[in-house]
Amino acid sequence: MVYSVDIYDKKWKVVSTIDLNGNVFADENINESLIHEYVLLQSSNARNNIACTKWRGEIAWSGRKIFKQKGTGNARAWDRNSPVRKGWWVAFWPRWERNFEKAMNKKARKLALMGIITLKAKEKSILWLKDFDLSQPKTKDLLDVVKNIWIDGKKTLFVLGSKNENIEKSLRNIVNVKYITIGYLNPLDIMSAKKVVFFETALNAINSK
Repeated sequence: MVYSVDIYDKKWKVVSTIDLNGNVFADENINESLIHEYVLLQSSNARNNIACTKWRGEIAWSGRKIFKQKGTGNARAWDRNSPVRKGWWVAFWPRWERNFEKAMNKKARKLALMGIITLKAKEKSILWLKDFDLSQPKTKDLLDVVKNIWIDGKKTLFVLGSKNENIEKSLRNIVNVKYITIGYLNPLDIMSAKKVVFFETALNAINSK
């Protein structure tokens, strides 16, 4: 099935229509297990491993026998370096050296990403916006665009074809709006957004793959 989409200007008027590449935007690209693997990879690789408990060599104890060998009724014990005693080292401890990183080949990542975008397209959650520029950063101009395309208040991702300082600075002050360039397109940002707005150059970059 070939998907066709309308490209709108910032006043939400249709300026052109484009047929999407059937090799990219295709139902057979939707592989839910592959998408899940990619999302898991991204979240795991972003994990900051800070859990770290002290082990035996990091505890400073005196080495003094804590009570006499016989006559107390207690089990025989030496110093306080046992992990069963409160406030000391842990036998099976989490350490910062643990590696949570996962790997996934480039072809699989690309297929999973195209599947996610296709899913969003089928849900009519993707919007295509004609390229425009601003003479200076101005949040009001971009806020008007957000209101014109009926995404005000919804969690929205703007995908730019390339870096644009004026647009980026204008978008960063709008609530529930995030922006990235096409090179940083990723599954978590796409899936967490209610609407994904592609600028025309970003759409062309994907459509030509």
